[in-house]
Amino acid sequence: MANPIRKLVDNSKHKLKKIDKVANQVEALSEQMAAMSDEALQKKTPEFQIRIQKALAGVKTEKEQQKATAKVLDELLPEAFAVAREGAKRVLGLYPYHVQVMGAIVLHGGNIAEMKTGEGKTLTATMAVYLNALAGNGVHVVTVNDYLSKRDAEQMGQLYNWLGLSVGINVGDDSPEKKRAAYDADITYSTNFNIGFDYLRDNMVTRAEDRVMQRGLNYALIDEADSILIDTARTPLIISGPGSGISPLYQRVDRFVKTLTRDEDYKVDEEAKNTSLTPEGIKNAEVFFNLDNIYDSENTALTHHIDQALRANFNYLRDKDYVVQDGEVKLIDQSTGRISEGTRLSDGLHQAIEAKEGVEIKEENKSMAQITYQNLFRMYKKLSGMTGTAKTEEEELLEIYNMEVIEIPTNRPIQRVDMPDLLYPSLKAKYNAVVQRVAELHKKGQPVLLGTGSVESSELVDKLLTAHNIPHNVLNAKNNEKEAEIIANAGQKGAVTVATNMAGRGTDIKLGPGIDELGGLAVIATERHESRRIDNQLRGRAGRQGDHGFSQFYLSLQDDLMIRFGAEKVRALLQRMNMDDEDTVITHRWITRSVESAQKRVEGNNYDTRKNVLQYDDVVREQRELIYRERDQVLDEKKSLDNVLMPMVKRTIDRVVDAQTPGKDSEKWHLDAINKFIESSLTSPKHGSVRLQNLNRDEIKDKLYEIAKENMEDKKKDLYDADQLLAFERVVILRAVDQHWTDHIDALDRLRQGVGLRGYGQLNPLVEYQNEAFENFNKMIADIEYDATRTFMKAEIRTNMSA
Repeated sequence: MANPIRKLVDNSKHKLKKIDKVANQVEALSEQMAAMSDEALQKKTPEFQIRIQKALAGVKTEKEQQKATAKVLDELLPEAFAVAREGAKRVLGLYPYHVQVMGAIVLHGGNIAEMKTGEGKTLTATMAVYLNALAGNGVHVVTVNDYLSKRDAEQMGQLYNWLGLSVGINVGDDSPEKKRAAYDADITYSTNFNIGFDYLRDNMVTRAEDRVMQRGLNYALIDEADSILIDTARTPLIISGPGSGISPLYQRVDRFVKTLTRDEDYKVDEEAKNTSLTPEGIKNAEVFFNLDNIYDSENTALTHHIDQALRANFNYLRDKDYVVQDGEVKLIDQSTGRISEGTRLSDGLHQAIEAKEGVEIKEENKSMAQITYQNLFRMYKKLSGMTGTAKTEEEELLEIYNMEVIEIPTNRPIQRVDMPDLLYPSLKAKYNAVVQRVAELHKKGQPVLLGTGSVESSELVDKLLTAHNIPHNVLNAKNNEKEAEIIANAGQKGAVTVATNMAGRGTDIKLGPGIDELGGLAVIATERHESRRIDNQLRGRAGRQGDHGFSQFYLSLQDDLMIRFGAEKVRALLQRMNMDDEDTVITHRWITRSVESAQKRVEGNNYDTRKNVLQYDDVVREQRELIYRERDQVLDEKKSLDNVLMPMVKRTIDRVVDAQTPGKDSEKWHLDAINKFIESSLTSPKHGSVRLQNLNRDEIKDKLYEIAKENMEDKKKDLYDADQLLAFERVVILRAVDQHWTDHIDALDRLRQGVGLRGYGQLNPLVEYQNEAFENFNKMIADIEYDATRTFMKAEIRTNMSA
């Protein structure tokens, strides 16, 4: 059987040759563009736009328009890229290299360009962004934080503005007016977080003009694509509303969990990030809560709280998984080391951590709208991305997003030396060795980037360096306000910079004068990360653009990754070799292979988590799209919603009559119940009882529908004009849709959290979820239509008689 990875590699090489050929076409136009005046070069933009409009003339369907747009943009690519390239030289003083042109071609093709750190991804993107923005459908440049959105929009925006295109910046706390203006621009810079929540909020508005994303999702170019499409994709975006209060169990259960003894009362599964009670722990729980059997069905809520309190206390570590700031528990993004503002763990786990830390416990909210990043970005007509490290995840990126990862060669050969890992028996021995090495490098003036895996370890290193009188800067989740300045200065003589993860920092470390001769930037890491990509991102900070440098990882048998995977094997090996002395250090390729094997297992676990989240959201996706289409139809209607409302009324009548007329024997039909429905939901009080005897089922339905139509005509007479009727119909329908949809979303969220237990009964949790979600959706549709019917038909129209 063919190796799928080998197939991807071969295909990538073949594509690289074709990309190089197109890049040569762009290069061939460089002299022609250089000879143009500024004015002539700027006139190329409207010229391109006219050519696109001509190509689209007469094209009717959206699918045909997409096809025609793609074709004309491909034809324009060499010339448009050459214009953007020459414009960058004149406006920014930067002229894209041949390899950057190649990267831009990959981006235009809807794939991922893997370009090493320092190869100029931000400038590379300008060519693809410029070309795709010419079509006038909007281009979203997606970054990992607001700082990078502002910085890149301001820097690269100079080029776009000079070429006649508008640029918008969408920041999280902007007003709807500012957001609307940003999305209306030719090019919009924003974060994945902001785009996701703007999309969800747009589908909760009650007036069409309140939407901020008026043009929909056309083309997204994602910076740090692996961070956004892989690392953040484990957690769906959720808009929440007020919940049902705070359970008193959080603090009580936390007090119980803190009385337990490891191994005796509970077992910690480091790999699965889970903790469970032992038989002895279960006995202690029954004594503590005065219960005969803690797993009785009436104790489900308590056992759930205990499970979450165990995870909070023994799997989630302060200053590694979260920090406590200003009396709040704030999560740390494991891929970037930054605080994930506004993000909370679901299912009561965040509240359990708040109880553990003794801070105010915030109410568990009700889910009102949600979407995964996978399904959000798959809605774009075209998607591309760039990053320094995506090759290790290429199968997932191809499977989920249909994007190939294409490695772009570096502009200059890489000079960095990646040295073998060093393994020590204990944390103490490891950190002593790290500080000693940093002191040696600092003494000769070689700059050091010291990478740590958590806030906790960065603070430990900070103390050790201070004790050894080594001046340094610290960059972690508690101190990232000055990150651009700290990173920018990290390549100067004698600089020592301690950083918690380097993913998505967006700022190059440029070497100061004479540093290359000293050996370039030294990257020292105090541990391996769960993901090989994060290690590669750290390594890649050294050796940019042909600079010298080296990287080396210092490990210990007490590191989290080693404890979770394979430390016992390594320890046994050391003992056999009589190398268990505290000062022992070993360097062996077997160690590196073992660690990378452990990382692959973690990456596999994380992929399973993301895939699981996506599988459950795929069940909701079709429902969400149907509901959002219905809302859009209601919002965008300009004349009348009779064609939406009256079919709802008809279907409601059919359901009620069918439910109350079982079988063929009309003597057993519940005609009184139908009359009650007429009085409660179809007519105004002035309408008397309706005679239904001697009518068959279809005749009863027709009779009720005639009553509903008469009621509708009466309302039209009472209302001042058609606009009033339209506004009234819109309010009625949207109120019913939104109330039941948010209830449905919250119910599905709770179902997803509980359905896993059905696996113990030999049932497939996902299939169970699909079946129940489908049944709930059909019931929700019936409830929406019933409520809309009743609210509209029973409403009393009051007109202003004095007008």
